[in-house]
Formats: sequence, C-alpha cells, structure tokens
Amino acid sequence: MEYRFLLDLAIILLSTKVLSLASKKIHLPQVVGALLAGLLLGPGVLGILEETSFIQSVAEIGVIVLMFCAGLETDVHELKKSGKAAFVIALIGVLVPLAGGFLVGWVFNRPGRIDSDASGSLFLQNMFLGVVLTATSVSITVETLKELGKLQSKSGNAILGAAIIDDVLGIIALTIITSAADSSVHMSTILVKIVLFFVFAGVAGFAFFKFYDWWSRRTRLLHRHAIVAFVFCLVMSYCAEEFFGVSDITGAYIAGVIISMTQTTQYLSSRFDTLSYLMLSPVFFASIGLKVDLPAMTPALLLFTLSYVVVAVLTKVVGCGAGAKLCGYRTCTCVQIGVGMVSRGEVALIVASQGMQVGLIGANFVGPVVIVVIATTIITPILQKIVYNNSPKVEVVRNPLSENFQELGEIRDRGN
Repeated sequence: MEYRFLLDLAIILLSTKVLSLASKKIHLPQVVGALLAGLLLGPGVLGILEETSFIQSVAEIGVIVLMFCAGLETDVHELKKSGKAAFVIALIGVLVPLAGGFLVGWVFNRPGRIDSDASGSLFLQNMFLGVVLTATSVSITVETLKELGKLQSKSGNAILGAAIIDDVLGIIALTIITSAADSSVHMSTILVKIVLFFVFAGVAGFAFFKFYDWWSRRTRLLHRHAIVAFVFCLVMSYCAEEFFGVSDITGAYIAGVIISMTQTTQYLSSRFDTLSYLMLSPVFFASIGLKVDLPAMTPALLLFTLSYVVVAVLTKVVGCGAGAKLCGYRTCTCVQIGVGMVSRGEVALIVASQGMQVGLIGANFVGPVVIVVIATTIITPILQKIVYNNSPKVEVVRNPLSENFQELGEIRDRGN
C-alpha cells in the first residue's frame, strides 16, 4: 500500500495554516493563504506536490461540506425575498460575461494572431470562451463571507441564490454550445433533467424535513443528528450529479437549506465547521493551486490572457451588479454582490474540460483559463474584504433560542 498520501496531507495542512496566518497578518482573508499554498507547492512553482486521486476526492468532499454549511447558515426567509432578484442577477451575470468572452475570443482567436488547434468553427470556439466566463464558483465567496461574518447578510443571501440559478443557466449555455458541436448531446434531455432535479429536490426535501422533525423529537443524542444530516447531504449531492447532471454542490447546498429550517441548525453548523476547518477546506483550497501547470506563453497569448482576466472580473461585477441595481439594491450592496460572483474556481476548469472533449477549445487556451481561475479566486476574497469593510455596518440579529438549543446539545454530548 502507498502511504505517500499521509505526507501529502500533512504538508497541505501545515502549509495552508501557516500561509493563512500570514495572510491574516497583512489583513487579507485567510483563504488567500490556503490558495497560495497549493500554488506554491504544486507543479506550477516548486513541484513538491501533485494532484492525486486522494486529494481530488478529499477536495470534492471539502467543497460539498462547505456548500452544505452555507445552506445551514442561509436565512430562508431572506432567500425567499431575494428569489426574483437572484434570477435577474444570475441572468444578467451570465449574459454579460458570455458576450465579453466572445468579444475577447473574436479579437484574438483567429489565424495570424493565435492559431487554435480546436476542431470546431471559430464562432463556436469564441462562444465557448464566453461560456467559460459564465461559470461561478461560490465556494470561495462563501468561505470569505463566513470569515467576515456576512453570510447571512442581504448581499450574502442574494449571492447564494444567484449562484444556484447561475449554475443552472451555465449548464444550459454549456449544453447549447456543445450540442451544436456534438450531435450526441441532446439539449432537450439536459433541460428536462434540470427541471426534474428541482422537482426531486422539492419532494425529497419535504419528505426528509417531515421525517427529521418527527425523528428529532424522539432522540436526545444530538450527535446522531450530525450523521443523519451528513448522509442526507451526500445523497442529495450524489443524486444531483449522477442522475440529473447538476453540480453536486448544488445538491449539497439545497440539503443545507432544508435542514436550516430545523431547530438543530446552530448545533449542526458548529459540528460541520469543525470538520471542514480540520481537514476538508484546506485540502480543497490547496487543490485549486495544484491544478496549475502553465504552458509557454507567446506575446499574443499573454495579451489574450491579460484581457481575458480583466474581462472575467469586470463582466461579473458589472453584470451581477447591474442586475442587483435593477432589483432595487443599494449601490454598495450591488458592488458586494458583483464582487461575490467573480470567482470561477473549479467550475471553469470543468467547463473547459468539456470543451476540449468536443473540440471547442484548443490546448493553447487551457493555460489562460487556468490563469483566470487562479486570478479570480485570489482576487475575489481580497475585493470582498475591501467592499465589505468600506460599507455601512448592518446589525445582525441573533436567535437566542437557537443558541440555547446549541448549548443544550453540547451539554448532552458531554454527558454521552
């Protein structure tokens, strides 16, 4: 049996913690340090670590738990109020990056400037470069919002709601473009699966909520609640990805939202925060940096990359911010929402890999996509801290009943 994974895990945990503390010292979000740890240790810089199947699996569980915790801490009433606004924010936040990415591709992706080895038409290739920018990886944003204590703010709930819709719209955009290049992909089937997933989520969520409410009244051992909740989270994540083609983190978030309406929310949140902090989150954030292995950059490709990064940032800030403004949010909140949707993360990498499979993105464009992922992932928490620290302070109302229930659970745990 190979035991190298134990040393890899030890290196990741130590390096992410050290660099996270260093980030905190210079007044940056700690998640930036964890991301830099993966970048420095990975093949792009020092080459000490590489992404193994073990790291990939732990990182996937890490992002699932992270989004499950985000669901647990979601204010459902506020989320309902921001539902229509979240759709508008997500819609404009997809259309503007789509147009921006297409424009950058139209300027650079042509014979004599950057010769692509992709097999699809130039129009579809450029459209796909826009589709890559429609992706949003809200996991980085969630971690930073939790660190800043803003996850339950109006902007936090709007970002989470818009991210779910953004995920669906991104799948639709990806399906349309890939189906145009690959006749084996049927768009109607994918759209039906998306609708069926939300029907399934509603039915399964209602059934589980009723069961959980009944069961929780009959057991005094609260540590069992964490196991049941985690099982539900994993099953929802699996079903979303395996049967409906929807991201597993969407299933995890919905599972968290369902459980957030129970009385054990605060207790479960504290337990899963510990699990995430101890191992899962550091491995997930480090794994993003480990993906970086950049090819040689020509002047034209370098200029394309810089333009692509700038467009990636501005189109999300402008698009999502404009959508929020149309829905009546204050200007400072619009900026917070726009900034919170900037990070592309692993979602853009997954989209790019799908494009490579159907010949819509050449190997020479993978490097710029990876740079966009890293740049937006690092920039997002930095910009978030700036826009939230410079915004008017909003008082957060705490629920004393939930806190008392959490304390009671801790006492019971110590007694068992």
